[in-house]
Amino acid sequence: MKKLYNGFILLTFLAALSSSCAPSMTQSQLAFGVWAAEKDLWNEAVFRWTRVLEENPTSIAALNNLAVAYEKQGLWGEAEKAYQAALKIAPKNPSIKANYEKFQKGWAEAAEKTGEKNEKK
Repeated sequence: MKKLYNGFILLTFLAALSSSCAPSMTQSQLAFGVWAAEKDLWNEAVFRWTRVLEENPTSIAALNNLAVAYEKQGLWGEAEKAYQAALKIAPKNPSIKANYEKFQKGWAEAAEKTGEKNEKK
């Protein structure tokens, strides 16, 4: 499953690089976040992608990757917000849509195991 998420992260990252002229600082932060995620350093990945969003709040690569990172950390509400923000910007992006669908299933399964409801705040 880790490889599947990292594949989506990498695909989204590469798509963002090829479709925009992001400054090199943004590209290096995105790349460093991907590297950190591949090493299971999710706090570092979150830090890097958050920095990207400070400079470029509409970066779908950073939003999608951040959502995946929050999901991996069990921060379901934060992941939901990041996915929703990414989908608002790019509602037809297949990588984001696929990640979001998997997230919703995972969140529902986690809620069932803990007996909690998926309450959106």
